Amino acid sequence: MSEQISVCVVDDEPVIRAGLSAILDSQADIIVAGTADDGEEAVEACARLRPDVLLMDIRMPRRDGLWALAELGRRRLLGPGRSRVLMLTTFDLDEYVDDALAAGASGFLLKNSSYEELAGAVRAAAAGHSALSPVVTRRIIEGHLSGRRRPGDQELARLRDLTEREADVLRLIRDGLSNAEIADRLVVSLHTVKTHVSRMLTKTGCHSRAQAAVLARDALS
Repeated sequence: MSEQISVCVVDDEPVIRAGLSAILDSQADIIVAGTADDGEEAVEACARLRPDVLLMDIRMPRRDGLWALAELGRRRLLGPGRSRVLMLTTFDLDEYVDDALAAGASGFLLKNSSYEELAGAVRAAAAGHSALSPVVTRRIIEGHLSGRRRPGDQELARLRDLTEREADVLRLIRDGLSNAEIADRLVVSLHTVKTHVSRMLTKTGCHSRAQAAVLARDALS
């Protein structure tokens, strides 16, 4: 990641795009590299600009945020060392939130979030952390968004490749613990936890901690 966090803002409402861009550009460590007004433009902008974070609305006409998320994953533009996606919505009970996180979004943000919450979520996503409010995290863990889904055979096979310690780390991520909290719980160094997290994401094919948390919720006891 560069010294400044580069962001692409994606929303079909020009006023919202302009407002979000102005807020983010006012931060010393964040720069808006581009904007798009639907999912198809977002994918092309991501391929061209390679931003650290896409701040993208879920609900858009033509190609929506879920379509764009799937396409970004298909083109290998999503995940560690590539772009992270932070989804925007108007409702904290949006039925698409669970689907977005399961597809690799790094977080979920309400459009009425404060300036501080918006900038903080972008920073968290860029750093590879989950950017989720406590309420949304709890609903994910409890399966209250779209209901538990049935993991596919390929997902289950990838989980079986995890070492016992990597599986432990995945369960703790599912439970909402940070790397520092995981290190304390397992009595290991922060560096060791980061290594386990990186290997776990690679083995499971997950693009983000949030995606891994949803997978663990649905597939691990």
